[in-house]
Amino acid sequence: MDEGQIVDVWTLFKEYVDKKSIEVAAERYIDMLADYGVDDHTLTSVLGSDNHLDAAINYFLDVEEENFAEDDPWEDED
Repeated sequence: MDEGQIVDVWTLFKEYVDKKSIEVAAERYIDMLADYGVDDHTLTSVLGSDNHLDAAINYFLDVEEENFAEDDPWEDED
């Protein structure tokens, strides 16, 4: 998916999501996109299109960086 398609799908479905659940829905949407191979650069390109998507993307990228740093198999443990 490209940036435009990501925003179009989110815009289409967010209208039908309960306002109480929209943040969780955005996070799950970004998780699903990442699972399907959408790269960080593409997600970063989507920033600025929707506040809920922005928050979910920023959360995803921060979590991913933390997990990568903790699970680095090349890191020496002395």
